[in-house]
Amino acid sequence: MADLTLSNLKKSYDGKPVLHGVDITIPDGHFVVIVGPSGCGKSTLLRMIAGLEEVTSGTISIGETVMNDIEPADRGCAMVFQNYALYPHMTVRQNIAYPLRIAKLPRAERDSKVEAVAKILNLTEYLDRRPAQLSGGQRQRVAMGRAMVREPDVFLFDEPLSNLDALLRVQMRIEIKKLHRRLKATSVFVTHDQVEAMTLADTLIVMNAGRVEQIGSPAEVYRKPASVFVAGFMGAPAMNLFPAAIGAGGALVIDAPTGGVGIGRTSLAEGTPVTVGVRPENLLLSETAGAGLPATVDFVEELGGSRVAYCTLGDREIAATLPPGDQQLEGRPVWLTLPPEALHLYDRITGQRIDVPVHAARSSIPSAFAPSM
Repeated sequence: MADLTLSNLKKSYDGKPVLHGVDITIPDGHFVVIVGPSGCGKSTLLRMIAGLEEVTSGTISIGETVMNDIEPADRGCAMVFQNYALYPHMTVRQNIAYPLRIAKLPRAERDSKVEAVAKILNLTEYLDRRPAQLSGGQRQRVAMGRAMVREPDVFLFDEPLSNLDALLRVQMRIEIKKLHRRLKATSVFVTHDQVEAMTLADTLIVMNAGRVEQIGSPAEVYRKPASVFVAGFMGAPAMNLFPAAIGAGGALVIDAPTGGVGIGRTSLAEGTPVTVGVRPENLLLSETAGAGLPATVDFVEELGGSRVAYCTLGDREIAATLPPGDQQLEGRPVWLTLPPEALHLYDRITGQRIDVPVHAARSSIPSAFAPSM
C-alpha cells in the first residue's frame, strides 16, 4: 500500500479544459470520497487514476512511482463500476476469479482467494449462481469481490450504488464502510450523492467545474463550507443564502423584501458586499407577528423525525427544519430569525468564505421561537 498523489493534474478534450489543475494527496489506507454535480470532472479524474483516460499534464503517483505512462493493468488499481460489468454467462465464482485467471494464477490459488473474498462479502452460498439470479446488491458485491481478489493498492469506485434502490443503497453503504475498516485499503469513491459522501468519507473532496472547491472531513465541510458553492451543494436541504452588506459600525444588513434589516454586527469594513448563509436547522421560525422576517409557508415536508418548512421570502425560497408535529403551517404567515452565532459569511464577489464572527446587533430584530406543538 502507498499514498496516492495527484499533482497539478489537468485534462483537456480537443483543447477544451475540463480539469484545471487538481492537487490532492490521499494517505495510505484512507477512504476519500469525491463529490460534485454531474459534469464537474469527478469521474474523469477517477478514470485518469485508473489509466483509462490520458493525462494532459501533471502527474499521478502511487508511492514513489509516477503512473502516467504505466498501463492500467500494472498500476495496482482495481475499479468498481456503476453498471457492475459482470459476465452474464459466468457464475459468481468465475466472475470473481476472472482477473486471477487472466494473470494465470494456478487453479488452487485462484479457488482459495475466491473463497476468502466470498466469505468477506457474504457471497459463499451464491458462488455457483449466475448474475441474472442475483439481486442488485448481490451483483454489486460480486463486482467488489472481483476488484478485491486482485489485492490492489488502490480501490476506485465510480458511482457504484447509483443503480440500486434506496434501501439497498443504505445497506451497501454500511457494507462498504465495514469492508474498508477491515481491509484498510486506500479507496477513492466518486458520487454525486451528498448523503453517500458524508456517510462514507474519511476525507471529502468537493469538486465544481473541474476544480477542487474544498478538502476536509465531512464534519468540516458541512460546518464550515469554504465557498458559496459548497454551502449550497452540501446539505439536504441546502444552506439558505441571502445577499447582504456591511453598514455603519460593522452592522450586518440583510436584503429583505421590506428593506434592509440588521441581523448582527461584524468587524468588516462598511460597504463590503457579502452573502449570508444559515443552515435550515439553525433558522428559527415563529408564528408571532413581527418576530423576524415575514415569510409564507408554501409546503411542509414530513420526514418522520423532523419536518422541513419551505417558505417564500420575497423572491427566494427558504427552508427551515422543524421538530415533528401535526401543526398545519402550509399557506400561513410566519416570521424567520437568523441567529448571529449560526451565520456563515461569504465574499459576494469571489464566493469564498470570510472567517469572521457575527455578534448580536445592539438593536436586532426580536428573537423567534419554534411553533408550539
